[in-house]
Amino acid sequence: MWSWVGHRITGVGIFFFLLVHVLDTSLVRVSPEAYDAVIGAYKHPIMIMGEIGLVGAIVFHAFNGLRIILVDFWKQGTRYHRQMLWAVMVLWFVTMVAFSIRHLMIFFEGWEGF
Repeated sequence: MWSWVGHRITGVGIFFFLLVHVLDTSLVRVSPEAYDAVIGAYKHPIMIMGEIGLVGAIVFHAFNGLRIILVDFWKQGTRYHRQMLWAVMVLWFVTMVAFSIRHLMIFFEGWEGF
């Protein structure tokens, strides 16, 4: 049940992020100064943590979505759904540790080189 809840929550969160992303990207046509201010705000440490949360939501949603496909379309899917959920959690954790380390390295070293 918790994977179902997590899948729905991450899906809604990703949807709202995409909505905000389209709106802030469209600012470049209306006011380049406002667009620059928004992009500048994304370099704030709170936003860096938000980006890590966003990637966490996307990675969980993607891995869990693949698990759901396997449960739905593989004959043995319902038998192994718990093992696949643990695999999703392990893959998510490994991916997030690697991403977080790299993302924080970029933040602490500065954005100029990337």
